[in-house]
Amino acid sequence: MWLLLGLIAIAATFINLYMYKTGKDYKLAMAAGLSFTALTLCSEYSLVSRWVKAEDWSALLDVVPGMERGLWFLTIVSILLNIAPVLLELRNKK
Repeated sequence: MWLLLGLIAIAATFINLYMYKTGKDYKLAMAAGLSFTALTLCSEYSLVSRWVKAEDWSALLDVVPGMERGLWFLTIVSILLNIAPVLLELRNKK
């Protein structure tokens, strides 16, 4: 599930940037990109929760340390890319 949500978040982010570049209203795509990023994080957390309930310590030890760094990086990139049109719009108004 997290993979599907992540791919939708990436697609919505690119739609957001494309719509801004073409001069169309991008705010719904921006909200979708950020929302699907949040849903991806929730899905990842649910996956880890299932591993804890199943006491699958090897999966936790193997996946979680790398997953943490990846999720931080991708979330920060998603936020920056999705709010970039807002920041560019503010800069252009000055």
